[in-house]
Amino acid sequence: MNKKKLLHKTTQSFLIYAVIILLVSAPAFYFVSQWLYVYETEEVLLMHKGEFLKESRKNFTEADIKLWNKYNRDVVIVPDMGVTKDSIVGKMMFDETAQEMEPFYLIYAPVDINGKRYTYTEKINLLEMEGMVYSVAFMFLFIIIILLIGIIWLSKRTSVKLWQPFYNTLHQIHDFEIDKNKTPQFPETNIDEFDRLNKSLLLLTEKNREIYKNQREFVENAAHELQTPLALFQTKIDTLSQLGLNEEQSNLVGSLSTDVSRLNRLNKNLLLLSKIDNEIYFEKNDIVINDYINKHLDFFTEQAVSKKLSIITEFTLELQIKGNPALTEVLINNLFLNAIRHNEKNGKVIIRTLENELQFLNTGGKTLLNIDKLFNRFSKSNPSSQGNGLGLAIIKKIAELNQWEVQYNFENNLHIFSVRF
Repeated sequence: MNKKKLLHKTTQSFLIYAVIILLVSAPAFYFVSQWLYVYETEEVLLMHKGEFLKESRKNFTEADIKLWNKYNRDVVIVPDMGVTKDSIVGKMMFDETAQEMEPFYLIYAPVDINGKRYTYTEKINLLEMEGMVYSVAFMFLFIIIILLIGIIWLSKRTSVKLWQPFYNTLHQIHDFEIDKNKTPQFPETNIDEFDRLNKSLLLLTEKNREIYKNQREFVENAAHELQTPLALFQTKIDTLSQLGLNEEQSNLVGSLSTDVSRLNRLNKNLLLLSKIDNEIYFEKNDIVINDYINKHLDFFTEQAVSKKLSIITEFTLELQIKGNPALTEVLINNLFLNAIRHNEKNGKVIIRTLENELQFLNTGGKTLLNIDKLFNRFSKSNPSSQGNGLGLAIIKKIAELNQWEVQYNFENNLHIFSVRF
């Protein structure tokens, strides 16, 4: 979806409205101006006729009328044409000066001179009116266009300054991370709506940071407190297993031991996540991934014996990274265990080192996993799995802490987990 900025939306709406008004008002202005000019022309014709009547009462003679007609091109007194009242009409007539047909307005009015009826005629060329209307319309359009350009320019300039606090707030909220101790610092503004927005956001972020802090402390404290009871529980189970138990009792104790081991792993993972959240692992060294994998390959091969998995290493390059040794070890261990745990019998695990990338490929399910939930905490693709659903979440958290990129793909019936350093 093509999204637009608020400033552009408001400017665009204003511009569309202004153009519509301009398109409607321009022809309306032209026709109103034309009507007004015609109306004034008719008034002028009637006024000229009235003035002539005043002059004609001063004992006009036929000689005076002939002299009048001789020296007045547009006003002519002709014998009675049978006109009984003033009549104004528009006609196209040949203009001798322009040597072409042009629009005229004419008046025919009955007048009495020395007791004899005549017809008063006068014509006015309307081309002057059209030229004037066009000139005024052009000036009108020019002024409106300049006005629109000025309004849009001023609107953008003032809007940018006016909305600056909002964009500043938006930028800080975008960069805000709840697991960091940095509180947003919103600038003061004299705009009531922005001020209320900043105060509401500040209150919201403070509440969420406090809730997040309490949750993190609770997980850390709970994990610490569980360590001792779990250790005691494991010790007592070990003691029970050494007693003379029958087969049923031995199976029950073995099941309890497995469950306690899972609880211990879960507890350790929760503690690890808590420590990562608190950024305890800040020390970074140069690490050669190939060396670490080769060093611990025998251990993971033993883990894969139960499923008869074959582990294949394809070290095309020496992959050297900079990271925390403890976290990098956890990352690789979890990738290894994930590839083993979610594999199939007689399957395989392939480990590749590429340029700035580590890949773990394994056989298993024949379909793509749910990527949206894959790296969530306590998320399992198989509910019956012996894992606790934190392995991939820890991988994701370690990658985010080091600004690495974790990806998952499914190609050629192989699940591929890759970390790009």
